[in-house]
Amino acid sequence: MPRQVDREAQGDRLSEAVWEVLAGEGIERLTLRAVAAAAGCTTGLVLHRFANRQALLLHARRLLHERVRERVEGLERDAATPADALRTILCQAMAMDEPMQAENRVWVGFLGAALGDDALLAAHRSANHAWQERIARLVKTISPDRDEAEALRVARSLIALTSGAATLAVADITSYDAPTQRSMLDDALVAYGLGGGE
Repeated sequence: MPRQVDREAQGDRLSEAVWEVLAGEGIERLTLRAVAAAAGCTTGLVLHRFANRQALLLHARRLLHERVRERVEGLERDAATPADALRTILCQAMAMDEPMQAENRVWVGFLGAALGDDALLAAHRSANHAWQERIARLVKTISPDRDEAEALRVARSLIALTSGAATLAVADITSYDAPTQRSMLDDALVAYGLGGGE
């Protein structure tokens, strides 16, 4: 049993090191050696867990998806209404504070890397489809008269808005500061009849 606990703790430490390198230095600097340095272990130990850089990248992409999924499930569970859940979840997908800017820098890096890597692209698409399904479900809950196709269309529009704003904020937070991002989202929610600002 202690060996299993040690292995889990080791895996957690390496995952945290992967995230630390990604958020602090960017995807292009995510190497086995950089993760080993961040985790305070040998490159051999990292190689024991990840056969190569692609395995490391796939793990990191899954880690990003899991972090977001766990967070939004909590936000949805704690929201007073479906409209509050939708707004809160979409707000957290934007880059309104430093931790979310860091997460979006990681996401943009993965998107760029996925364009030349079939495995990363498949992981990106899978996470994106799950995100679309979650947002479309909330849209449909708020507006039950919408059919499934329209709920998905609205969800995709809201995702494009929030992802675009987050990406632009990563590069230019002055033009896309938190109040601007929030206002853009609220305008879209009002236009679609899905509520709006607090």
